[in-house]
Amino acid sequence: MPKSKRDRKVSLTQTPRKGLEAKQALIAELRRCVDTYKYIFVFSVANMRNNKLKDVRNAWKHSRIFFGKNKVMMVALGREPSSEYKENLHKVSKHLRGEVGLLFTNRTKDEVDEWFSKFKEVDFARAGNKATYTVSLETGPLEQFPHSMEPQLRQLGLPTALKKGVVTLLSDYEVCKEGDVLTPEQARVLKLFGYEMAEFKVTIKFLWNSETGDFQKLVGDAAAEEEEEEEEGDDDSNED
Repeated sequence: MPKSKRDRKVSLTQTPRKGLEAKQALIAELRRCVDTYKYIFVFSVANMRNNKLKDVRNAWKHSRIFFGKNKVMMVALGREPSSEYKENLHKVSKHLRGEVGLLFTNRTKDEVDEWFSKFKEVDFARAGNKATYTVSLETGPLEQFPHSMEPQLRQLGLPTALKKGVVTLLSDYEVCKEGDVLTPEQARVLKLFGYEMAEFKVTIKFLWNSETGDFQKLVGDAAAEEEEEEEEGDDDSNED
Protein backbone atom coordinates (compact mmCIF):
# COMPACT_ATOMS: atom_id res chain seq x y z
CA MET A 1 0.00 0.00 0.00
CA PRO A 2 1.53 3.35 -1.04
CA LYS A 3 2.25 5.85 1.69
CA SER A 4 -0.07 8.82 1.97
CA LYS A 5 1.48 12.22 1.25
CA ARG A 6 -0.12 13.35 4.48
CA ASP A 7 2.24 11.06 6.36
CA ARG A 8 5.30 12.82 4.96
CA LYS A 9 7.61 14.01 7.75
CA VAL A 10 8.54 17.67 7.81
CA SER A 11 11.59 18.87 9.71
CA LEU A 12 10.60 21.40 12.33
CA THR A 13 14.08 22.90 12.18
CA GLN A 14 13.02 24.81 9.06
CA THR A 15 10.92 27.26 11.05
CA PRO A 16 13.52 28.35 13.60
CA ARG A 17 16.12 28.49 10.80
CA LYS A 18 13.99 31.03 8.96
CA GLY A 19 13.66 33.04 12.15
CA LEU A 20 17.42 32.90 12.68
CA GLU A 21 18.07 33.93 9.08
CA ALA A 22 15.74 36.92 9.49
CA LYS A 23 17.59 38.00 12.64
CA GLN A 24 20.96 37.60 10.95
CA ALA A 25 19.74 39.64 7.99
CA LEU A 26 18.53 42.39 10.34
CA ILE A 27 21.86 42.42 12.18
CA ALA A 28 23.68 42.76 8.85
CA GLU A 29 21.37 45.57 7.76
CA LEU A 30 21.83 47.43 11.04
CA ARG A 31 25.61 47.20 10.73
CA ARG A 32 25.41 48.35 7.12
CA CYS A 33 23.51 51.41 8.37
CA VAL A 34 26.18 52.05 11.00
CA ASP A 35 28.74 52.10 8.19
CA THR A 36 26.55 54.23 5.89
CA TYR A 37 25.10 57.00 8.05
CA LYS A 38 26.90 59.65 10.07
CA TYR A 39 24.58 59.70 13.09
CA ILE A 40 22.47 57.34 15.17
CA PHE A 41 19.73 58.90 17.27
CA VAL A 42 18.00 56.90 20.00
CA PHE A 43 14.36 57.96 20.33
CA SER A 44 11.44 57.06 22.55
CA VAL A 45 7.77 57.01 21.56
CA ALA A 46 4.83 58.11 23.69
CA ASN A 47 1.39 56.66 22.86
CA MET A 48 2.70 54.41 20.12
CA ARG A 49 0.52 54.12 17.01
CA ASN A 50 1.71 52.15 13.99
CA ASN A 51 0.03 54.49 11.50
CA LYS A 52 1.71 57.53 13.08
CA LEU A 53 5.14 55.87 13.02
CA LYS A 54 4.52 55.06 9.37
CA ASP A 55 4.05 58.79 8.73
CA VAL A 56 7.43 59.43 10.36
CA ARG A 57 9.07 56.75 8.20
CA ASN A 58 7.59 58.29 5.05
CA ALA A 59 8.89 61.73 6.00
CA TRP A 60 12.38 60.31 6.68
CA LYS A 61 12.83 58.09 3.64
CA HIS A 62 16.30 59.59 3.19
CA SER A 63 17.24 57.93 6.51
CA ARG A 64 16.51 54.57 8.18
CA ILE A 65 14.35 53.88 11.23
CA PHE A 66 14.38 50.67 13.25
CA PHE A 67 11.78 50.07 15.95
CA GLY A 68 10.55 47.10 17.97
CA LYS A 69 13.55 44.73 17.77
CA ASN A 70 15.53 45.86 20.80
CA LYS A 71 17.37 42.58 21.51
CA VAL A 72 18.43 42.12 17.91
CA MET A 73 19.57 45.74 17.72
CA MET A 74 21.62 45.22 20.88
CA VAL A 75 23.32 42.18 19.34
CA ALA A 76 24.07 44.13 16.14
CA LEU A 77 25.60 47.08 17.98
CA GLY A 78 27.17 45.13 20.82
CA ARG A 79 26.20 44.96 24.48
CA GLU A 80 29.71 45.39 25.92
CA PRO A 81 32.86 47.29 24.92
CA SER A 82 34.46 43.95 23.97
CA SER A 83 31.65 43.03 21.55
CA GLU A 84 30.60 46.44 20.18
CA TYR A 85 30.62 46.87 16.41
CA LYS A 86 32.21 50.32 16.68
CA GLU A 87 33.48 52.50 19.50
CA ASN A 88 30.86 53.38 22.14
CA LEU A 89 27.97 51.59 20.42
CA HIS A 90 27.50 49.53 23.60
CA LYS A 91 26.32 52.79 25.19
CA VAL A 92 23.56 52.98 22.56
CA SER A 93 22.56 49.39 23.37
CA LYS A 94 22.16 50.21 27.07
CA HIS A 95 19.24 52.50 26.22
CA LEU A 96 17.33 50.07 23.98
CA ARG A 97 14.60 49.32 26.50
CA GLY A 98 10.87 49.73 26.17
CA GLU A 99 9.30 51.62 23.28
CA VAL A 100 12.45 53.03 21.76
CA GLY A 101 14.00 52.96 18.30
CA LEU A 102 17.01 54.00 16.26
CA LEU A 103 17.18 56.69 13.59
CA PHE A 104 20.15 56.38 11.22
CA THR A 105 20.62 59.62 9.32
CA ASN A 106 23.02 62.14 7.83
CA ARG A 107 20.84 65.01 9.01
CA THR A 108 22.34 67.16 11.74
CA LYS A 109 21.24 67.25 15.36
CA ASP A 110 19.60 70.65 14.83
CA GLU A 111 17.64 69.41 11.81
CA VAL A 112 16.47 66.31 13.70
CA ASP A 113 15.52 68.28 16.82
CA GLU A 114 13.60 70.87 14.82
CA TRP A 115 11.53 68.33 12.88
CA PHE A 116 10.66 66.02 15.76
CA SER A 117 9.89 68.86 18.19
CA LYS A 118 7.11 69.93 15.83
CA PHE A 119 5.75 66.46 15.05
CA LYS A 120 2.94 65.76 17.50
CA GLU A 121 -0.39 64.15 16.65
CA VAL A 122 -3.37 63.51 18.89
CA ASP A 123 -5.32 60.27 18.92
CA PHE A 124 -7.87 58.50 21.07
CA ALA A 125 -6.60 57.37 24.46
CA ARG A 126 -6.46 53.70 25.34
CA ALA A 127 -7.05 51.86 28.57
CA GLY A 128 -4.19 52.59 30.96
CA ASN A 129 -3.59 56.11 29.64
CA LYS A 130 -4.20 59.06 31.97
CA ALA A 131 -7.07 61.44 31.29
CA THR A 132 -5.62 64.83 30.37
CA TYR A 133 -8.82 66.68 31.29
CA THR A 134 -12.24 66.08 32.84
CA VAL A 135 -15.10 65.06 30.54
CA SER A 136 -18.73 65.40 31.60
CA LEU A 137 -21.85 64.74 29.53
CA GLU A 138 -25.05 66.69 30.00
CA THR A 139 -28.55 65.26 30.21
CA GLY A 140 -30.41 65.19 26.93
CA PRO A 141 -30.73 63.52 23.53
CA LEU A 142 -27.66 61.95 21.92
CA GLU A 143 -28.79 62.32 18.34
CA GLN A 144 -25.38 61.41 16.93
CA PHE A 145 -26.04 57.76 17.82
CA PRO A 146 -28.55 55.44 16.08
CA HIS A 147 -31.12 53.77 18.33
CA SER A 148 -29.30 50.45 17.91
CA MET A 149 -26.36 51.88 19.91
CA GLU A 150 -28.37 52.47 23.07
CA PRO A 151 -27.77 49.02 24.63
CA GLN A 152 -24.02 49.35 24.03
CA LEU A 153 -23.92 52.78 25.67
CA ARG A 154 -25.83 51.42 28.65
CA GLN A 155 -23.38 48.51 28.95
CA LEU A 156 -20.56 51.04 29.09
CA GLY A 157 -22.18 52.57 32.16
CA LEU A 158 -24.06 55.53 30.67
CA PRO A 159 -27.58 56.19 32.06
CA THR A 160 -29.32 56.02 28.69
CA ALA A 161 -32.75 55.04 27.35
CA LEU A 162 -34.72 55.37 24.14
CA LYS A 163 -37.23 58.20 24.10
CA LYS A 164 -39.37 58.28 20.97
CA GLY A 165 -36.65 56.33 19.20
CA VAL A 166 -33.89 58.76 20.20
CA VAL A 167 -30.96 57.73 22.43
CA THR A 168 -31.20 59.96 25.50
CA LEU A 169 -28.90 60.55 28.46
CA LEU A 170 -31.20 60.49 31.51
CA SER A 171 -28.82 62.38 33.84
CA ASP A 172 -25.51 64.21 33.79
CA TYR A 173 -22.63 61.76 33.55
CA GLU A 174 -18.93 62.24 34.33
CA VAL A 175 -16.89 60.06 32.01
CA CYS A 176 -13.54 60.77 33.67
CA LYS A 177 -11.61 63.22 35.80
CA GLU A 178 -8.28 64.75 34.90
CA GLY A 179 -5.53 62.37 36.01
CA ASP A 180 -7.71 59.24 36.03
CA VAL A 181 -6.09 56.08 34.70
CA LEU A 182 -8.64 55.16 32.05
CA THR A 183 -10.51 51.88 32.13
CA PRO A 184 -11.43 50.10 28.86
CA GLU A 185 -15.00 51.37 29.28
CA GLN A 186 -13.92 54.98 29.78
CA ALA A 187 -11.59 54.82 26.78
CA ARG A 188 -14.41 53.43 24.63
CA VAL A 189 -16.84 56.16 25.72
CA LEU A 190 -14.29 58.88 25.02
CA LYS A 191 -13.73 57.50 21.54
CA LEU A 192 -17.45 57.25 20.83
CA PHE A 193 -17.89 60.90 21.80
CA GLY A 194 -14.81 62.04 19.86
CA TYR A 195 -12.54 63.09 22.75
CA GLU A 196 -8.85 62.67 21.81
CA MET A 197 -6.48 62.63 24.77
CA ALA A 198 -3.41 60.70 23.63
CA GLU A 199 -0.52 62.53 21.99
CA PHE A 200 1.79 60.53 19.75
CA LYS A 201 5.20 62.05 20.26
CA VAL A 202 8.76 61.08 19.43
CA THR A 203 11.49 62.26 21.81
CA ILE A 204 15.09 62.27 20.62
CA LYS A 205 17.15 61.15 23.62
CA PHE A 206 20.69 60.17 22.62
CA LEU A 207 23.13 60.73 19.76
CA TRP A 208 26.08 58.68 18.49
CA ASN A 209 28.52 60.18 16.00
CA SER A 210 30.17 57.67 13.63
CA GLU A 211 33.06 59.98 12.77
CA THR A 212 34.21 60.55 16.35
CA GLY A 213 32.59 57.67 18.24
CA ASP A 214 31.16 60.18 20.71
CA PHE A 215 27.96 59.28 22.55
CA GLN A 216 25.85 62.18 23.81
CA LYS A 217 22.74 62.44 25.97
CA LEU A 218 20.29 64.97 24.57
CA VAL A 219 17.34 64.73 26.99
CA GLY A 220 17.53 64.37 30.77
CA ASP A 221 16.19 61.07 32.06
CA ALA A 222 16.41 60.65 35.83
CA ALA A 223 15.72 56.90 35.75
CA ALA A 224 18.32 56.33 33.04
CA GLU A 225 20.88 58.39 34.95
CA GLU A 226 20.34 56.29 38.08
CA GLU A 227 20.77 53.08 36.07
CA GLU A 228 23.95 54.42 34.47
CA GLU A 229 25.40 55.32 37.87
CA GLU A 230 24.58 51.85 39.19
CA GLU A 231 26.18 50.19 36.15
CA GLU A 232 29.29 52.35 36.44
CA GLY A 233 29.49 51.42 40.12
CA ASP A 234 29.23 47.73 39.22
CA ASP A 235 31.97 48.11 36.60
CA ASP A 236 34.28 49.76 39.13
CA SER A 237 33.68 47.02 41.69
CA ASN A 238 34.33 44.34 39.06
CA GLU A 239 37.64 45.97 38.18
CA ASP A 240 38.68 45.80 41.84
